[in-house]
Formats: sequence, C-alpha cells, structure tokens
Amino acid sequence: MRCTAPDAASHPANLPGHSTSGSGGGDCVEVAVDHNTVCVRDSKAADAGPVLRIERGEWAAFVTFARG
Repeated sequence: MRCTAPDAASHPANLPGHSTSGSGGGDCVEVAVDHNTVCVRDSKAADAGPVLRIERGEWAAFVTFARG
C-alpha cells in the first residue's frame, strides 16, 4: 500500500467509479478504481490530503475482513 500526495490525474474525484460514503457525521471517504488500483481519500481533505493507493486484491481482502 502506498500513500502519496494527490495529483489531478489520479485524484479519486477525477477517476471513473468515484464514490463517496459515510455515516452522516462527517466521516466520509471517497473511493475510486484505476486499472489495478483502488484509490481512497478522506473527503474532508478535498484537494490537500493524501491518497491511499491499494492493489485490488489487497482492497478485496480488507473489505472481506471488515465485513467479518
């Protein structure tokens, strides 16, 4: 997993499949898929926050684990 500074081309808001989800309490994340990578960022960080780039297989394992 990598954490990098945002750039316009790979920013989750600019990728196909961009999705925002949260609890309604300001705890939202944005998720987008780019080829073999899933990009995740804090929606409150908008243009300044880091973007986590996670391989699809690692993301699938995380989601499976989180669902219990």
